[in-house]
Amino acid sequence: MPWLQLTISSKKSMAGQVEEVLANVGALSVSYEDNGNQAILEPEIGQHPLWDLVSMTGLFDASANTNLISGILSQQLKLKKIEYRWELLEDRDWERESLKNYQPIKCGHRLWVCPSWIKPPEPESINLLLDPGLAFGTGTHPTTFLCLQWLDAARLEGKTIIDYGCGSGILAIASLLLGAKNTTCIDIDPQALMATTENAKRNGLMSNVIDVYLPEKAPNNPADIVIANILSGPLISLASRLASLTGPDGLLCLSGVIENQSKEVQENFSAWFEFDAPVYKENWALLTAKKRGLL
Repeated sequence: MPWLQLTISSKKSMAGQVEEVLANVGALSVSYEDNGNQAILEPEIGQHPLWDLVSMTGLFDASANTNLISGILSQQLKLKKIEYRWELLEDRDWERESLKNYQPIKCGHRLWVCPSWIKPPEPESINLLLDPGLAFGTGTHPTTFLCLQWLDAARLEGKTIIDYGCGSGILAIASLLLGAKNTTCIDIDPQALMATTENAKRNGLMSNVIDVYLPEKAPNNPADIVIANILSGPLISLASRLASLTGPDGLLCLSGVIENQSKEVQENFSAWFEFDAPVYKENWALLTAKKRGLL
């Protein structure tokens, strides 16, 4: 069945009112996009800031009366002229269309991340099979790619790993496929823990080598390597916690850090760790370090 899409340009101050009116006239969903090339790189936890200029899109059934809806919008929003456009969306299998965006990715010398429905390009390599889902982490984002590349080059044989903020579990699973002994996966989102478990099964990993926990239920046992691919704000607030989870002479791998925030993040960990030179990709930084010996 085809759909109608209504796109409206709005100021931030009116976005809430526009969304309410769209819902009242039958919009099945409403989405927001930047309409002024304004970056919002990292909002505070619990905050949901909007751009100053917003492009709002309402999705309607194809039978919707566009003239009536346009008239109601102009009247209720009290605008003499409202900037909008209607588009007809052809009937397509959107799930199948979205799958086309995912292709195998080579991360280093040995490791590939492959959608489970595509044959691995190098079957003899280490192939991590993944289905994109609700949890963050498919290998396409620079932060995830940098971590995977680092893991591919690391010596993981027999190592214990903690993946803090595991998302899809991609980093923990990659660690195990690359030779790690076991992994502990921690995330505040129960869906992420479910995704991690399912992706581990998809890659033939036994439950005794990968454990999943909410933060408040996670054990305090230190690991040889701690990985945290989250934003810089949470990383800074978790500095002492991540340090305590890193064993003697252990390694730390931090990502999710914008390039100009890398110095601040390193400073907050410097009491416990000696950092390597940062590695950058598309304005994102990978920070790796070794835990200092006892003073």
